[in-house]
Amino acid sequence: MLTEKLIELEREHSGLERDLANPEVFSNSSNFLRINRRYGELLPLVKLWHEYRDCENAILEAQELLNDPEMRDLAVSDLEENKARQQQIELELDVLLIPKDPRDERNVILEIRAGAGGDEAGLFAGDLMRMYSRYAEMKGIRLEIVEESESALGGYSKVVAEMSGNYAYRSFKFEMGVHRVQRVPATESQGRIHTSTVTIAVIPEVEETEFDLDLSQVRIDVFRAQGAGGQGVNTTDSAVRAVWKTGTSEELIIICQDGRSQIKNREKALVILRSRLVAIERAKEEERSKLERQSMIGTGDRSEKIRTYNYPQNRITDHRLTGENKNFPLDILIEGKLEPLMDALAAWDREGMLERLAEKVE
Repeated sequence: MLTEKLIELEREHSGLERDLANPEVFSNSSNFLRINRRYGELLPLVKLWHEYRDCENAILEAQELLNDPEMRDLAVSDLEENKARQQQIELELDVLLIPKDPRDERNVILEIRAGAGGDEAGLFAGDLMRMYSRYAEMKGIRLEIVEESESALGGYSKVVAEMSGNYAYRSFKFEMGVHRVQRVPATESQGRIHTSTVTIAVIPEVEETEFDLDLSQVRIDVFRAQGAGGQGVNTTDSAVRAVWKTGTSEELIIICQDGRSQIKNREKALVILRSRLVAIERAKEEERSKLERQSMIGTGDRSEKIRTYNYPQNRITDHRLTGENKNFPLDILIEGKLEPLMDALAAWDREGMLERLAEKVE
């Protein structure tokens, strides 16, 4: 447990309490809301910290009574009870000390791209898109496909969707990487198991005010939308292609053709472009890669994977987890019931953050 950090946060909480009693702070609504929000965030942690110290005092008092024959039994009971509660509080405080990811509430650009495996990879990309669609529906997240390229057998060579609302990024942030499938393809006549891969990028959306996009570097093309989209979608030039730094090594192409409105598609294309550029900058800062694709989803090679979907054994294995905690029933999860896996990954992520937080304090 990080005692110094808790003392520091307790001081911050006391300062915020004084601020909230200040009439000048109350008169500024935006500032008041900001302070009140932070005060509310710290309140559960401070209450637990106070309870922890109460337990500590109770333990000291019980230890002093151990030598009193008349009070010994009561002291032993109090000692055990308060030590047990103190250990439980330590676990709860550790969780509360983990910094919140400021991107958790953001909308998400989800990109699924077929990797190694040809037509089977495209079919698997379609399976994952359906899995995520069902999961999003269960979570109350709105999913809207903004770009799709169908593969020969009905899957996708590439599909891009916007996930919006209800902590979309928090719900999907563990999905970026290479997903591997092992199964007998429908086209396999001899019953042999094939291995294919799909690469997934999960990009939190960025607001216009957060990133200054130089529109002079963006070429906007309009063209007739293709594919499903309702009556009339294929009769007007509503689809939009945004090309950033045309003809250079940094060129990025964003296509949006999800509806009839050219204005709406243009706005969405620029949102996606802005979000991708921020993701690239983040990757550079972390020295993982110069290109977003490399940093977020790898090359699609079979050896790079975060998860394996083994159909013959009806098992999904997430390779970031360990022991039996890494295996899940495929037939249940592929229907979009991903909560057990996401809970396990959230716990894995918390453990990693706590380790890093402890290292910083040391």
